[in-house]
Amino acid sequence: MTKFSEVINKVHAGHNGTRMHRLLPLFMAFVFALAIYPSRAHAQITDTLEANIPFQFHAGNTKLPPGNYSIHILENSDLKFMEITSADGSTSALFEIHGTDSSSTPAKGELIFNKYGNRYFLSKLFDEGNPSGNEVLESAYEKRVSQAAAEAQIHVPTHHRKQQGT
Repeated sequence: MTKFSEVINKVHAGHNGTRMHRLLPLFMAFVFALAIYPSRAHAQITDTLEANIPFQFHAGNTKLPPGNYSIHILENSDLKFMEITSADGSTSALFEIHGTDSSSTPAKGELIFNKYGNRYFLSKLFDEGNPSGNEVLESAYEKRVSQAAAEAQIHVPTHHRKQQGT
C-alpha cells in the first residue's frame, strides 16, 4: 500500500510540474502583452482641467454660455462620464466619453470643438504632453446639425486647476 501511495504521489507531482511548465509561458506572454499595450484608463484625462470658452457651445445634450469652466471625470462612472461646470457654479452638464488618441502629442492641453455653421459642440479633450485623451459621444442634436452643415474644428487651450496650499 505504501508503494502504491508513493507512485500516485509521483504521478500527481509530475502532472503538477507539467501543468506549471505549460502555464508559465502563457503567463509570461500575458504579462508581456500588458506591458507593451498601454491601459486606456490611465491614459485618459483624470485631473480637473480649466478653460475659458469664448463662445456658446453644447456639451452632450446641454447648451452652455461662454465663460470659464472646469471639467473633470465624474467619480464612480468607470471613466465614462465627465462634468463641465461654470466657474461660478451656475451651469453644468454631464456628458458621456470614451478614450481616443491624437495623431500628435499636444504641447498644451486643449478642448476641441466641432463647428457647424454658428454652433459649437465639445468633441475631444486632451491633456498636455499626452496623445491619449477623451472623446465626447455625439448627441442626437449634433448628428442632426452635422448633416445640415459643413464641419470645422476649433481648439481651446486648457490648464490644470491649481491645488490649494501650493
